[in-house]
Amino acid sequence: MKPRLTVEMLKTESCRFAQIESAHHEPLLYGVTDGKAVGTYFEHKFRFYLQEKYGFAEGNSASGIDFPDLEVDMKVTSVRQPQSSCPFKSARQKIYGLGYSLMVFVYEKTDDPRSQTGNLNVVHTIFINKERTADFQTTTGLRRILENEGNKDDLVAYLEERRLPVDEIAALTIAEEILDHPPEIGYLTISNALQWRLQYGRVIEKADTVAGIERLR
Repeated sequence: MKPRLTVEMLKTESCRFAQIESAHHEPLLYGVTDGKAVGTYFEHKFRFYLQEKYGFAEGNSASGIDFPDLEVDMKVTSVRQPQSSCPFKSARQKIYGLGYSLMVFVYEKTDDPRSQTGNLNVVHTIFINKERTADFQTTTGLRRILENEGNKDDLVAYLEERRLPVDEIAALTIAEEILDHPPEIGYLTISNALQWRLQYGRVIEKADTVAGIERLR
């Protein structure tokens, strides 16, 4: 029986795999510029690496994340523009977080014409606890309003200014929840779209200086 994968084991193995992959030169990646194709290659290879050692539930379209039993999703992105997309569930995700943690691999890709191989040097491996996956500007703005004795009307007005995809009734409900349960500061930049667009620049800067954002490598 293989041991069950835990979050701590996932962190350790993510760091090890990043070191292994950074030293690997892959013919299949030579000349590939499509970030989605690179990410798919990396994710499949890492999942296979883990499957050889551990037992874990694999993600599917219903769960929407890679490690549903651990409440962790994996993101692979280029250092040139560290961002990715994720499913939109509700506007609350911008305020209270995505609802799961993120394991983020940030790579720098180079090609070697002599060997005709591509290399993914993993320059950042960062774990973001789910409590820190909300939008930075939205959460800091809301905390500021609360510190200035803001009321429900102030909060609704701010949500409208931020153009959160909610109607008036939903905005009132969220405002009441914010008064009762002020959100933690998130460190993602989340852009409104049919799918959330997550940007990781601030996470890379703040790793290991903020509780809940760990630089593993």
